[in-house]
Amino acid sequence: MLEDIDLNHGLRLGLDSLNLAKPTPVQTEVIPIALSGRDLLVSAETGSGKTLAYLIPSVQRVLDNSDPDGTGTLVLILVPTRELARQVAKHFADLAGRTPLQCGVITGGNSYKYQQAILRKNPEFVVSTPGRLVELLGDGSADLGSLQILILDEADRMLDMGFRDDVLSIIETCNSKRQTLLVSATLQHAGVHHIAKEILSDTVEVSVGNERSQHGDIHQQVILADDKSHKEKLLAALLQDSVYEKALVFSNTRIQADQLGGFLRYHQLRTGVLHGDMTQEERNHVVSLFSEGKVSVLVASDIAARGLDVKDIDMVFNFDLPRSADDYIHRIGRTGRAGRRGLAISFITANDWNLMVSIERYLGASFERRVIKSLKAKYKGPKKLKTNGKAAGTRKKTKKPAAKRASRQRTIKNKGKRKADSSSKTEHSSDSPTQSTKGGDGFAPLRKKPR
Repeated sequence: MLEDIDLNHGLRLGLDSLNLAKPTPVQTEVIPIALSGRDLLVSAETGSGKTLAYLIPSVQRVLDNSDPDGTGTLVLILVPTRELARQVAKHFADLAGRTPLQCGVITGGNSYKYQQAILRKNPEFVVSTPGRLVELLGDGSADLGSLQILILDEADRMLDMGFRDDVLSIIETCNSKRQTLLVSATLQHAGVHHIAKEILSDTVEVSVGNERSQHGDIHQQVILADDKSHKEKLLAALLQDSVYEKALVFSNTRIQADQLGGFLRYHQLRTGVLHGDMTQEERNHVVSLFSEGKVSVLVASDIAARGLDVKDIDMVFNFDLPRSADDYIHRIGRTGRAGRRGLAISFITANDWNLMVSIERYLGASFERRVIKSLKAKYKGPKKLKTNGKAAGTRKKTKKPAAKRASRQRTIKNKGKRKADSSSKTEHSSDSPTQSTKGGDGFAPLRKKPR
């Protein structure tokens, strides 16, 4: 398909250097439509080549327009995370490195003045996270009045992270005659459809694959585990006994990511850690070490689930099962990319069983159950299952409330004594010493009862 398109010579050289012999399905669908200038709503699974699908036509369209109006940014690519911004900029450098086009990266965590200086150089392409760009637009450092193309990458993620208002405020400053491409891993997200209605016109919708479908190039397994200590032993054993170039381990918390990184280094594994408490420089350094193979294992929180595009990741471990099926899809999507085979292994404790079943039902898949004989778990799964595969809980018997007991002093004092008959009580009272014949006229003072 690309051979039939009249592409710029520098762009063609960039494509040759990438060894892109055959475009992916999403690239085949998107590139011709994007070159025509139509707005696009694109959905494709992680690792399908979406980034090049919008970069190739964007670079070509800017090169075709040799006399753009104004001197501001011509192509703006909004992304949810700093890591994804860096990856998109790297793809641009590989693709357009032999053209005169320049790309600036604008994200939080970097020097504000330095980013102002980047924008003063008027790079044709800007890759940015929403928050920092809103600040730069507010003080007049950024200019989107001449924008030709606006691209929202990982739009579903941006909305989930609460960037909707920032995105809309950025769009208000853009050239109204621009082309807009909205790219998402899923079109089932309600917020994606709402924002698409607000910012797209004359839209073509492209959906390649099903984000819920099982990744054909990823072998998915689960291993039962008893507790955190057992999971650590399983992970160390699998990493020490497996043949791989790079492995990615996901933890749900930053603290656990640090602890797990130290544990694996103790077992002589070249391990790096990536999470949100690190500075941007530290994060960039760790990703570079992992990309270059100087670190073979990377332990990360979900900050790396989207946007981390490192080649040759052979294995993904869910040390902690993610909290949603969508997060699971994006985590395992770090492997099995560009036609390579990948392996995804999740550790399942008793608390994870129902979540695992929910993910299987969401994907319409059944994960392979794997057992490490030397580290076999005592936990064998739920004793009873519901029809949907989830654990069947046992109902607790509710005790009936005890009858209310009298607690009057008189009742406690006479406990165990027989109650006197009312008739005998009357007879006894007439013979009582307190009512003797002496002074029996009722005017005598009362006497104490004998003990």
